[in-house]
Amino acid sequence: MLINRLITLAMAILLSQPVGAATAAPSPDEIAKKLQQTYEKTSSFQADFSQSTSLQQSRRQREGEGTMVIAKPGLMRWDYRKPDRQVFICDGTTMSMYFAKAAQMMVIPARDYLQSDVTYAFFVGTGDILRDFEPRFPKADYCCGESPTLQLFPRVEHGQVEHLDVWIDDRSLVRRLRIVDHFGSLTELNFTNTRLNQPVDREIFKFTPPTGTEIVKQ
Repeated sequence: MLINRLITLAMAILLSQPVGAATAAPSPDEIAKKLQQTYEKTSSFQADFSQSTSLQQSRRQREGEGTMVIAKPGLMRWDYRKPDRQVFICDGTTMSMYFAKAAQMMVIPARDYLQSDVTYAFFVGTGDILRDFEPRFPKADYCCGESPTLQLFPRVEHGQVEHLDVWIDDRSLVRRLRIVDHFGSLTELNFTNTRLNQPVDREIFKFTPPTGTEIVKQ
Protein backbone atom coordinates (compact mmCIF):
# COMPACT_ATOMS: atom_id res chain seq x y z
CA MET A 1 0.00 0.00 0.00
CA LEU A 2 1.05 3.60 -0.61
CA ILE A 3 1.06 4.44 3.11
CA ASN A 4 3.37 1.52 3.90
CA ARG A 5 5.74 2.54 1.09
CA LEU A 6 5.85 6.12 2.39
CA ILE A 7 6.63 4.91 5.91
CA THR A 8 9.39 2.65 4.57
CA LEU A 9 10.85 5.53 2.54
CA ALA A 10 10.76 7.88 5.51
CA MET A 11 12.53 5.32 7.72
CA ALA A 12 15.19 4.77 5.05
CA ILE A 13 15.84 8.53 4.80
CA LEU A 14 16.01 8.86 8.58
CA LEU A 15 18.41 5.97 9.02
CA SER A 16 20.64 7.26 6.22
CA GLN A 17 21.29 10.55 8.03
CA PRO A 18 24.54 10.81 10.01
CA VAL A 19 23.98 10.70 13.71
CA GLY A 20 25.54 13.66 15.47
CA ALA A 21 27.85 12.96 18.36
CA ALA A 22 26.23 13.19 21.78
CA THR A 23 27.11 16.32 23.70
CA ALA A 24 29.94 15.46 26.02
CA ALA A 25 29.39 16.06 29.72
CA PRO A 26 31.55 18.90 31.05
CA SER A 27 34.78 17.92 32.73
CA PRO A 28 35.70 18.94 36.29
CA ASP A 29 38.01 21.62 34.88
CA GLU A 30 35.24 23.03 32.67
CA ILE A 31 32.78 23.21 35.58
CA ALA A 32 35.39 24.90 37.77
CA LYS A 33 36.21 27.41 35.03
CA LYS A 34 32.55 28.35 34.61
CA LEU A 35 32.21 28.78 38.38
CA GLN A 36 35.23 31.08 38.40
CA GLN A 37 33.82 33.16 35.55
CA THR A 38 30.48 33.59 37.35
CA TYR A 39 32.08 35.18 40.40
CA GLU A 40 34.56 37.25 38.41
CA LYS A 41 31.53 38.93 36.78
CA THR A 42 29.75 39.44 40.09
CA SER A 43 29.97 42.86 41.76
CA SER A 44 28.01 41.85 44.87
CA PHE A 45 26.71 38.65 46.45
CA GLN A 46 24.05 38.48 49.17
CA ALA A 47 22.43 35.45 50.75
CA ASP A 48 20.98 33.86 53.84
CA PHE A 49 23.14 31.11 55.23
CA SER A 50 23.14 28.25 57.67
CA GLN A 51 26.36 26.80 59.04
CA SER A 52 27.32 23.64 60.85
CA THR A 53 30.72 22.69 62.21
CA SER A 54 31.64 19.23 63.46
CA LEU A 55 34.96 18.47 65.08
CA GLN A 56 36.64 15.13 64.51
CA GLN A 57 37.51 14.72 68.18
CA SER A 58 34.00 15.58 69.38
CA ARG A 59 30.50 14.40 68.58
CA ARG A 60 29.17 17.85 69.30
CA GLN A 61 28.01 19.86 66.28
CA ARG A 62 27.85 23.64 66.35
CA GLU A 63 25.09 25.33 64.39
CA GLY A 64 24.69 28.90 63.20
CA GLU A 65 22.67 30.98 60.76
CA GLY A 66 22.37 34.52 59.52
CA THR A 67 22.89 36.75 56.51
CA MET A 68 25.93 37.71 54.50
CA VAL A 69 26.92 40.26 51.87
CA ILE A 70 30.11 40.61 49.86
CA ALA A 71 30.87 43.53 47.56
CA LYS A 72 33.87 44.35 45.46
CA PRO A 73 36.43 45.51 46.15
CA GLY A 74 37.28 43.91 49.49
CA LEU A 75 34.04 44.46 51.43
CA MET A 76 32.34 41.72 53.43
CA ARG A 77 29.86 41.29 56.28
CA TRP A 78 28.50 38.17 58.02
CA ASP A 79 25.75 38.67 60.61
CA TYR A 80 25.05 35.64 62.81
CA ARG A 81 21.65 35.49 64.51
CA LYS A 82 22.27 32.05 66.03
CA PRO A 83 23.57 30.63 68.28
CA ASP A 84 24.26 34.19 69.50
CA ARG A 85 24.95 37.50 67.84
CA GLN A 86 28.26 37.78 66.01
CA VAL A 87 29.33 40.21 63.32
CA PHE A 88 32.31 39.63 61.03
CA ILE A 89 32.95 42.70 58.92
CA CYS A 90 35.67 43.81 56.52
CA ASP A 91 35.88 47.40 55.30
CA GLY A 92 38.78 46.70 52.95
CA THR A 93 41.43 47.70 55.47
CA THR A 94 40.58 45.92 58.71
CA MET A 95 38.66 42.78 59.63
CA SER A 96 36.55 43.16 62.78
CA MET A 97 35.00 40.19 64.59
CA TYR A 98 32.40 41.12 67.20
CA PHE A 99 31.14 38.55 69.73
CA ALA A 100 28.14 39.85 71.69
CA LYS A 101 28.21 37.05 74.27
CA ALA A 102 31.82 37.85 75.22
CA ALA A 103 31.36 41.63 74.78
CA GLN A 104 34.56 41.60 72.73
CA MET A 105 35.66 42.64 69.25
CA MET A 106 38.89 41.48 67.61
CA VAL A 107 40.44 43.67 64.92
CA ILE A 108 43.09 42.41 62.51
CA PRO A 109 44.50 43.64 59.16
CA ALA A 110 42.11 42.65 56.37
CA ARG A 111 44.88 41.24 54.20
CA ASP A 112 45.90 38.71 56.86
CA TYR A 113 42.37 37.37 57.09
CA LEU A 114 41.28 37.47 53.46
CA GLN A 115 44.35 35.67 52.16
CA SER A 116 43.33 32.59 54.14
CA ASP A 117 39.55 32.86 53.74
CA VAL A 118 38.46 30.33 51.12
CA THR A 119 34.84 31.49 51.00
CA TYR A 120 35.80 35.10 50.33
CA ALA A 121 38.11 34.08 47.47
CA PHE A 122 35.25 32.09 45.92
CA PHE A 123 32.65 34.80 46.01
CA VAL A 124 34.75 37.68 44.72
CA GLY A 125 36.80 35.72 42.20
CA THR A 126 40.12 36.87 43.67
CA GLY A 127 41.45 33.34 43.64
CA ASP A 128 41.89 31.17 40.59
CA ILE A 129 40.18 27.84 41.09
CA LEU A 130 42.10 25.98 38.39
CA ARG A 131 45.40 27.49 39.49
CA ASP A 132 44.82 26.90 43.20
CA PHE A 133 42.88 23.62 43.15
CA GLU A 134 42.69 20.32 41.34
CA PRO A 135 38.98 19.76 40.55
CA ARG A 136 37.73 16.17 40.71
CA PHE A 137 34.39 14.45 40.51
CA PRO A 138 33.52 12.69 43.79
CA LYS A 139 33.93 8.93 43.84
CA ALA A 140 30.87 6.80 43.20
CA ASP A 141 30.91 5.62 46.81
CA TYR A 142 30.90 9.15 48.26
CA CYS A 143 30.22 8.65 51.93
CA CYS A 144 28.29 11.63 53.13
CA GLY A 145 24.77 12.01 51.72
CA GLU A 146 24.15 14.02 48.56
CA SER A 147 27.17 13.87 46.31
CA PRO A 148 28.81 17.26 45.60
CA THR A 149 29.23 18.60 42.08
CA LEU A 150 32.99 18.87 42.56
CA GLN A 151 35.72 18.23 45.06
CA LEU A 152 38.58 20.72 45.06
CA PHE A 153 42.01 19.72 46.34
CA PRO A 154 44.63 22.44 46.94
CA ARG A 155 47.56 22.15 44.53
CA VAL A 156 49.81 23.51 47.27
CA GLU A 157 49.21 22.34 50.82
CA HIS A 158 46.88 24.73 52.64
CA GLY A 159 47.25 25.18 56.39
CA GLN A 160 43.50 24.99 57.01
CA VAL A 161 41.98 23.09 54.09
CA GLU A 162 42.41 19.44 53.15
CA HIS A 163 39.79 19.71 50.43
CA LEU A 164 36.47 21.35 49.56
CA ASP A 165 33.18 19.74 48.61
CA VAL A 166 31.20 22.11 46.37
CA TRP A 167 27.55 21.89 45.31
CA ILE A 168 26.79 24.14 42.33
CA ASP A 169 23.33 25.15 41.09
CA ASP A 170 22.17 25.65 37.50
CA ARG A 171 23.29 29.30 37.60
CA SER A 172 26.87 28.22 38.30
CA LEU A 173 26.59 29.52 41.87
CA VAL A 174 27.74 27.77 45.00
CA ARG A 175 24.65 26.67 46.94
CA ARG A 176 26.51 24.53 49.46
CA LEU A 177 30.16 24.42 50.51
CA ARG A 178 31.85 21.96 52.84
CA ILE A 179 35.36 22.70 54.10
CA VAL A 180 37.30 19.65 55.31
CA ASP A 181 40.42 20.33 57.35
CA HIS A 182 43.46 18.14 57.91
CA PHE A 183 41.99 16.72 61.13
CA GLY A 184 38.72 15.59 59.52
CA SER A 185 36.67 18.42 60.98
CA LEU A 186 33.90 19.76 58.74
CA THR A 187 32.44 23.23 58.26
CA GLU A 188 29.42 23.33 56.00
CA LEU A 189 27.69 26.42 54.61
CA ASN A 190 24.33 26.36 52.85
CA PHE A 191 23.20 29.44 50.91
CA THR A 192 19.60 30.39 50.14
CA ASN A 193 17.81 33.48 48.81
CA THR A 194 20.91 34.37 46.81
CA ARG A 195 21.01 37.79 45.10
CA LEU A 196 23.66 38.90 42.66
CA ASN A 197 24.71 42.38 41.58
CA GLN A 198 22.17 44.19 43.74
CA PRO A 199 22.99 47.72 45.00
CA VAL A 200 24.76 47.60 48.35
CA ASP A 201 24.92 50.54 50.75
CA ARG A 202 28.61 50.87 51.70
CA GLU A 203 27.56 52.09 55.16
CA ILE A 204 26.74 48.51 56.19
CA PHE A 205 30.46 47.75 56.14
CA LYS A 206 30.95 50.12 59.07
CA PHE A 207 30.31 48.78 62.56
CA THR A 208 30.48 50.38 65.99
CA PRO A 209 30.18 47.88 68.86
CA PRO A 210 28.08 48.62 71.95
CA THR A 211 29.60 50.72 74.73
CA GLY A 212 31.68 48.58 77.06
CA THR A 213 32.91 46.18 74.35
CA GLU A 214 36.55 45.17 74.79
CA ILE A 215 38.54 45.91 71.61
CA VAL A 216 41.46 43.55 70.95
CA LYS A 217 43.78 44.60 68.13
CA GLN A 218 46.32 42.26 66.57
